[in-house]
Amino acid sequence: MTVKAQIDCGGGVRLERGVACRMSDGVVLYADHYYPAEAGPHPTLLMRQPYGRDIASTVVYAHPVWFARHGYNVVIQDVRGRGDSEGSFYPFRHEARDGAETIAALIARPESNGKVGMYGFSYQGMTQLLAAAEQPQGLVCIAPAMTAHDLYEGWFYHNGAMRLAATLGWGLQMLKADARRLQLRKASDTLERAWSNLPAQYLATPYGSHAALHGEGLPSYVRDWMEHDRPGAFWSSMDVSERVEKINVPALHLSGWYDMYLKGSMDGFAAMSAGRDDQYLIAGPWVHIPWGDRIGTQSLGADAALDTDAILLRWFNHWLKGTNEFAGEPRVRHFALNEGRWHDASDWHADVGLTFYLHSGGRANSSKGDGVLSLVVPDEAEPPDVFVYDPEVPVMGPGGLANVAGPSNQALLELGNNLLLYTTPPLERAVHVFGAPSVELYCATSACSADLAVKLVCVKPNGEATFVCIGIARSHHEADVARRWTFSLEPTSCVFAVGDRIRIEIASSAYPLYDRNPGTDVAARLADSWNWSRSTQTIFHDVDRVSTIYLPVIA
Repeated sequence: MTVKAQIDCGGGVRLERGVACRMSDGVVLYADHYYPAEAGPHPTLLMRQPYGRDIASTVVYAHPVWFARHGYNVVIQDVRGRGDSEGSFYPFRHEARDGAETIAALIARPESNGKVGMYGFSYQGMTQLLAAAEQPQGLVCIAPAMTAHDLYEGWFYHNGAMRLAATLGWGLQMLKADARRLQLRKASDTLERAWSNLPAQYLATPYGSHAALHGEGLPSYVRDWMEHDRPGAFWSSMDVSERVEKINVPALHLSGWYDMYLKGSMDGFAAMSAGRDDQYLIAGPWVHIPWGDRIGTQSLGADAALDTDAILLRWFNHWLKGTNEFAGEPRVRHFALNEGRWHDASDWHADVGLTFYLHSGGRANSSKGDGVLSLVVPDEAEPPDVFVYDPEVPVMGPGGLANVAGPSNQALLELGNNLLLYTTPPLERAVHVFGAPSVELYCATSACSADLAVKLVCVKPNGEATFVCIGIARSHHEADVARRWTFSLEPTSCVFAVGDRIRIEIASSAYPLYDRNPGTDVAARLADSWNWSRSTQTIFHDVDRVSTIYLPVIA
């Protein structure tokens, strides 16, 4: 590729397009370099991403010109096999070495002062973690947003259930770019048709045999994600879950309470914070895109939007320019849903909490049922609650088939008898849940494989039932035997106000947020209606089998 002459971006900032960087295996990666007006050398900000370097993640970040105007060389690089860069793209596989070798090349350039910071969200966040685990000389700090240090549990699966909507949607997006790059017109047309109607793709079964994933000449990575439905070396070889201790640089983590990679971000912060005091977290009320004070038409409050670019600038100034302007910042800043206010904390969760016990007279089905959440331990025999799971008519996840993230109203969904609801009386004092709720449920199922999906919901005095967070677990076990299920929901910060009621929903699906369990011994990715089986789930909550939800609460 021919490097063009430098372009004047205004204010003295110069852009040099298509700067080559040769990797040790001979593959050449290309980047755009933005230079400040002032004479250098300067510190460098690096973003490595797979979506074409011209966009530079400006869907959520200021344009690189803005950072260059504040005295940084800014480098936006196409990762291997994307944009103008050579090689073949297989998500995550090459980012550790390619990132480290790119940093080595950048600090050797005359305009560099030898200090590099990395930024970016989603895939671009993962490129930072992978590069940092290589401990390259010159990498001083990172700012990973909405990403995951553990690809299996934080990106693609949750306790064995695949994050269907996110995985299929992102996979189709990535394969579209491959089809264009490889000039596969037939595969490209199929992918474009699928992409234009994503809800229909979620309904397609078996999803692992989706025609758009099997176009002739397409790479196999999406199919590989689906086939590797258990944690193991396939995943850990492409992430930092087994070498997180090698990341020895300060990091500013950013996550959103409604982001698809929320658990990944929070788990990454927790893992990287062990024994360190240079890890920081901002958790806002955001979806993946955009980061603002609204989700759709719903306002999150005037304070919900942060100037994240200004915060990033102070972060990089502190570590790369020695300005000390991030000193005194709280380790954790989190936005409380349903209150609309930011809070400071020393950790990502409250250290104390409340345990609520499930009770009913045996008919907790739907919002018309008799399920109760109470601080009182069951002291006598209580009849269990029973519901039927039908994979042909799954309980929808928050946001429904359109998979719209945010504080959606669950009231209509809760009219169904195919889920159980347990609700407190109206609260006499506010309860601020901060962290990851956890459940301990005693359940028997008539199937050899079953899921339990639990939502935490805030019920307002007017009956609106607002989604707060969710967790799911998939289990393969002997049918009709009661066993204890323990798992965590995704974390949150939410204030249940005086007069609100705390509710949990228990179902056996949250579709298409997660794939549906066929209820048989057929793998979910291979199952269609011929392989589906209805099952009966029984939830016990008596003196011998106490079912609970634990809520971490700010005292």
